Amino acid sequence: MRAGWLRQTFVHWPYPPDSVQALLPEGLTVDCYDGSAWVGLTPFVMADVRPPGVPASLPGLPVFAETNLRTYVRRPGGKDGLWFLSLEVACPLMLAARAVGAPYHMGTLRVGEGDGILTYEGARWGGGPSYRLVVRPGAPLVPTDRDVWLTARWRAYTRRFGRLWEMPVQHEPWPLADAVVEELDETLLAAAGLAPPDSEPLVHYSEGVRHVRLGVSAPAAPAR
Repeated sequence: MRAGWLRQTFVHWPYPPDSVQALLPEGLTVDCYDGSAWVGLTPFVMADVRPPGVPASLPGLPVFAETNLRTYVRRPGGKDGLWFLSLEVACPLMLAARAVGAPYHMGTLRVGEGDGILTYEGARWGGGPSYRLVVRPGAPLVPTDRDVWLTARWRAYTRRFGRLWEMPVQHEPWPLADAVVEELDETLLAAAGLAPPDSEPLVHYSEGVRHVRLGVSAPAAPAR
């Protein structure tokens, strides 16, 4: 699949590794930076979703909001990637990824922009978790090693039918900027089994990447 990931905010909190490891399936180990596990709330707009060979300029391609709650993992042997604690989405087509264990949930999601701020809102259908995030993007920045570690991940793992699945991802580097959270109210962390964060979040904003290539999920090769 081809797509663009636009108007994306990264809100990250450090967590004790043990508390995140308890949420992972067999075969994955929490990946740490400076001794901490990290959990990210990442709302964005999925745009120009299409199969390979279809131009992004084609009228009528799907555009919808999505919000991920994720953490960072490794397999035995060192292969790193993402593990999604939850995936909130406003497009029913994405629910097909449940077949390989992607934890998609349908909801009512909105991304608004004006007066120099972005507002992300979402509520899972059926009275489940919800969130409201208001962010003010700042100046572009030169990414640090930690910034790259948190944002540049090239595969995602899921678990289904008793085994791990792996989906490769490719896109250009994220153009990152500073950002300030002006409002945040969410229940996604608690729904995923995490305690409230005990520190202020690390926040980045990106206008996005337009050349995302999502590979086909396949059973992960046995660890060596």
